Amino acid sequence: MSYRFRPATLNDLPVLFTFEQGIVNTERAFDVTLKDGEIHYYDLAKMIENESARVLVVEANGEIVASGFVQILEAEAFNKFDKYSSFRFMYVKETHRNKGLNKMILDRLIEWSDSKNIKEIKLNVYDENIPALNAYLKAGFKKTMVEMRLLR
Repeated sequence: MSYRFRPATLNDLPVLFTFEQGIVNTERAFDVTLKDGEIHYYDLAKMIENESARVLVVEANGEIVASGFVQILEAEAFNKFDKYSSFRFMYVKETHRNKGLNKMILDRLIEWSDSKNIKEIKLNVYDENIPALNAYLKAGFKKTMVEMRLLR
């Protein structure tokens, strides 16, 4: 199958909102603190129009089948880098999983970060989300910190 990668447009928002709810529904199994019903992690329209971000979509036969975005953020004062790239919104429709799309998206977002001279790249993934965790480890990411909670 042939895939086409391109920056997202505001016209893509209906599909991207569906992908976002797919991410939320997957993550509910790993995070009991998420509210019920429809919630939004991202202001996708703002990200699409933001010069410091790149929202990428993947098309197959004219249908959007995957997405991801990177945003350049200010680093903490104690970090070696002034800015870093934060990868988010990684989603691949079930019918297109296990075909290397996630890695291809990561590669393109890394290239975009390189073009902005950003050398530090971060992402968050639930420790129990083994398929996603393994995909990121395979792509060269390393575990660096564990977030811990005490729910009372």
